[in-house]
Amino acid sequence: MINSKSKSKFKIRHLAVLSLTAMLIVSGCGNNTAGNAASTGSPANAPSSAAAATTVPAADKLNIKVSFYPMYEFTKNITGELADVEVLIPAGTEPHDWEPTAKDMAEISDADVLVYNGAGMEGWAQQVVDGASGSKLITIEASKGLEIMEGTEEEEGHDHDQEHAHEEGTVSGEADHDHEHDHEDEHDHEDEHGEEAHAGDGHDHGGLDPHVWLAPAMAIQEVRTIEAALSAASPENAAAFKMNSEAYIAKLQQLDQEFKDGLKDTKRRDFITQHAAFGYLAREYGLTQVPIAGLSPEQEPSAAQMAEIVEFAKANNVKTIFFETLVSSSVADTIAQEIGAKTAVLNPIEGLTEEDTRNNLDYLGVMRQNLEALSAALNE
Repeated sequence: MINSKSKSKFKIRHLAVLSLTAMLIVSGCGNNTAGNAASTGSPANAPSSAAAATTVPAADKLNIKVSFYPMYEFTKNITGELADVEVLIPAGTEPHDWEPTAKDMAEISDADVLVYNGAGMEGWAQQVVDGASGSKLITIEASKGLEIMEGTEEEEGHDHDQEHAHEEGTVSGEADHDHEHDHEDEHDHEDEHGEEAHAGDGHDHGGLDPHVWLAPAMAIQEVRTIEAALSAASPENAAAFKMNSEAYIAKLQQLDQEFKDGLKDTKRRDFITQHAAFGYLAREYGLTQVPIAGLSPEQEPSAAQMAEIVEFAKANNVKTIFFETLVSSSVADTIAQEIGAKTAVLNPIEGLTEEDTRNNLDYLGVMRQNLEALSAALNE
């Protein structure tokens, strides 16, 4: 049943998308010159790239809007100073339930390119894509072509101990297989923990787990998808985009190897996290994610689910409960107090906090913090 709040959000989204469609039709009749973009939508610690040494007149730059932080990081490392790249979702904002305003829609309609993750992460994106048909706006779905895990609604009485007994067989495949080729036909098993979507209020991903950027090997594929589309959109900059992307991919490959080395011989292979955002990461490195709640951080676990997690944690001597930035840690705190464990951050990198910005952290830096936190918890 759709409540009045949901109806209101739908009406607002519908009106905004209708406005965008009208603006895109009008803009499609004009020229395709990229406009100047303000810098207010760019994180303070913007990445540098090989293209940064080239000074490009503002009028000649691509005007690119991206949905949230990882898309900014990947895109900016490809374009360098050859494009103005702005994040739509403000820093410190949880992106799952963010809805674009009429002003945001106007900015999207004026852009040359929109980069978004897809796989249900941005609930508003498909309507924008549909409205962009016939206009100058180029839309890039970074996760297109990747193997996206399907979420399943958790059944009451679901037994974590039973799933845990299957361990890597249901979650990860070989931890050291080669990801340089396409992900097609890989990981034939299903990540039951990583795919769990719990019933309740919160953002609906359409039954899909969109958190692909948290596995470096899949982040590499997203970078390549973005680079290919941008090169097609701006052929005169294709060589620079390719050079920049390969330089950044080398850093992601190094990060992937660090995760393989750091997680291959840990004492335990399971971890409890408040938000089911780490299924892809778990699958890549032979781990088992045991989520307290579902794919959306706003989803509240039932009393039965809480009791189940507590039972699992006690039975398996879990000493760390992970929570995340941008949302309350109250659920993780409650379980940790119940079992005498501590809490720690495992960051889904859905946006940078003020502290991250002050510390000049980026995707690579936060992922290394995640590796350190996971390694510590898995070796307790």
